[in-house]
Amino acid sequence: MTIRPIVICLLGLLLLGGCAKTPSPFLAEYASIDLLIENGLVLDGLGGAAQAADIVVVGDKIVFVGDAQFTDSNFDTRVNKRIDANGRTITPGFIDLHAHGNPLATPEFENFLAMGVTTIALGQDGSSPEVTDLAAWMDQVASNGIGPNLVMFVGHGTLRALSGIGRVQVPGPDDLERMLEILDTSLKLAFGMSTGLEYNPGLNAQRQELLALAKVVGRNDRMIMSHMRNEDDDQLENSIAELLDQGRHARVHVSHLKSVFGKGAQRAQEILGILASARKSGIEVTAGVYPYNASYTAIDIVFPVWAKTVEQFEVAKVQRRDELAEYLRNRVNRRNGPEATLLGTEPYTGMTLAELADKLETPFEDVLIDVIGPAGAKGAYFVMNDELQTRLMADPLVGICSDGDPTGFHPRGHGTFAKIIERYVMRDKVFTLPEAVHKMTSFAAGILGITDRGVVREGMIADLLIFDPARVHATATYPDPLQLATGFDVVIINGKVARENNQLADGLFGSVLHP
Repeated sequence: MTIRPIVICLLGLLLLGGCAKTPSPFLAEYASIDLLIENGLVLDGLGGAAQAADIVVVGDKIVFVGDAQFTDSNFDTRVNKRIDANGRTITPGFIDLHAHGNPLATPEFENFLAMGVTTIALGQDGSSPEVTDLAAWMDQVASNGIGPNLVMFVGHGTLRALSGIGRVQVPGPDDLERMLEILDTSLKLAFGMSTGLEYNPGLNAQRQELLALAKVVGRNDRMIMSHMRNEDDDQLENSIAELLDQGRHARVHVSHLKSVFGKGAQRAQEILGILASARKSGIEVTAGVYPYNASYTAIDIVFPVWAKTVEQFEVAKVQRRDELAEYLRNRVNRRNGPEATLLGTEPYTGMTLAELADKLETPFEDVLIDVIGPAGAKGAYFVMNDELQTRLMADPLVGICSDGDPTGFHPRGHGTFAKIIERYVMRDKVFTLPEAVHKMTSFAAGILGITDRGVVREGMIADLLIFDPARVHATATYPDPLQLATGFDVVIINGKVARENNQLADGLFGSVLHP
């Protein structure tokens, strides 16, 4: 049996011995080559050291990684696009485990492409498009076009809405069965179910309901992506335990793992120890972290359960005004005070709650009641500890997510993946570059269940980045959070150059992915 030169080449690479100088087989095998990337340092996404290599792409697939050695005299006319990496790093495209946005409103998602993200996971925190035909919605997204690849989750809150349960605490048997049927159907298209147990209507869900849903998720070999019930440090163990309970039936993932009020690496180690013990017991649990010390969500996060909805709030404002004011005062002060809440919604954008209260000459709790209300703003909340979050992030079984979107007033949506390289690799040496790339590519793909992306290898889809790590810069800041990241020179999605030299290409090349 004759061993083809490609196989010889691959074996040589595996032995770190390179390839013999034999003519490239590609011009004989393919009428044309869509993309050739030469002279790169390839990090394959699996955590190993970089290797000098060329990459050949035909259609949307990588067909060769190694020394391409083109010798054909018609070479230049047979390669549709040729890129000289000139010693820059080539990696798989980054995969954002937890993102937000409406692909029908902002299909380009340039904020993600600019920081090297080629695949985003939407439908988070229990909320996905409230449509009765998810397949039709996904087809519409595909037809309209999308910049990055799209992974969809079906939201638990959305399931409650579609099944008529809404905010009921304990659904009746028929309603529960209807919700389970909708979930089962949705999981033919979605990579899993997301929960947002700190938000309405998810906060109403009880154990029996969550376990019933988890069994359906597990039966379909999907995962539960959870914004847990309470991220406050003194409630964190209970929240994790609730998710691990579901993890006896399905794979589970802690979205944007954090400890509100928690401090120090030791506390992080305690949290990681809980997850490690669960894994040893056979529960498949992972987590994601973003590299910022402020969260970002609706202002109702500081309101009590009995005043979160507009209807509840209007009643509480009249009947329980003093109690509500005291609750808000205590809650906000515990969350580092009104100075630690940066509002991100007009007409308050860029002001802290303290600054708004000073401007109005009104106590901040009264501003929350009389001016903003639970539905009147979103904000960034500086409630996390850098040392604790960095230790969480460094754990090899914790991935990276942005929890960001194209328009949110928080730098994570434009800076997360660039900041990982700029600060945590290049400056602080929290990870090596291969380790960081692994977290953001093949590890993330494994969490989601994506099998054909996240690794630079023959046969994989060509989602690729070309960049110089020393030039990557997260320009987004809290005062100016919508600045695009810089330094990712070439972003390739499904074999096509989607962004190059800080400019979007003509066309949207992402795909709507299916499990």
